[in-house]
Amino acid sequence: AIALPAFFNQKEKAGDAKAKEYAHSAQVAMETYATDHNGSYVNSEVAGELTKIEPTLSSADLTITGPGVEPKPTATGYKITSESSNTHKFSVEKNAGTLTFHCEPKEKGGCPASQNWSE
Repeated sequence: AIALPAFFNQKEKAGDAKAKEYAHSAQVAMETYATDHNGSYVNSEVAGELTKIEPTLSSADLTITGPGVEPKPTATGYKITSESSNTHKFSVEKNAGTLTFHCEPKEKGGCPASQNWSE
């Protein structure tokens, strides 16, 4: 009775770790994309652009938008959201040079109470 909940918690954390890995890999790919495009993230959400840089992203469940409420990446920012197999979400947002790492739901799986998964 004690082992079963612990097993499910570890499985949840493993799925979250994979989602975090994809978010971080996509972040690195975004920075590589910007380096190749005069520092701009515009059009980086186009299908295939990031997988050309990082092929492992082809199996990731990613959403790429602009920072804040922008629908697409801008010249200076982006937001990458990776969803784990248990529907937990991990995002990396770059806005005006500042990176934030947000997750939800709070205190579930690999998301701490602060909802900052980089801690």
